[in-house]
Amino acid sequence: MAKAAAVEADTGKELCCTSVIEAPLSQAEAAKLAGVLSALADPVRLRLLSLVAARTEVCSCDLEAPLAKSQPTVSHHTTVLAEAGLIVGEKRGRWMWWRVEPDRLAAIRAALGG
Repeated sequence: MAKAAAVEADTGKELCCTSVIEAPLSQAEAAKLAGVLSALADPVRLRLLSLVAARTEVCSCDLEAPLAKSQPTVSHHTTVLAEAGLIVGEKRGRWMWWRVEPDRLAAIRAALGG
């Protein structure tokens, strides 16, 4: 939006520019959210999260081909997402099985006003 107000295409109603969130974030909340969003700012990690979210759980070995990345690279990116609290893993044999952390995603949506 280039101006302070815009017209919604579907209804013709004027929209005012409201905050993305209902209440301002505290300094601590903003720092925590920035860390999570930083983890998602990488295209590989964003794709990886979408692959894990598309299933109940997924083996690391099944992430290499769709991402066209080596096992060490997949491991690095899953570690970053896990440290951000976006996915959780369980080691089974030599592989990690990953699933999305739905409470963390819900908290991010809430913080962004979604």
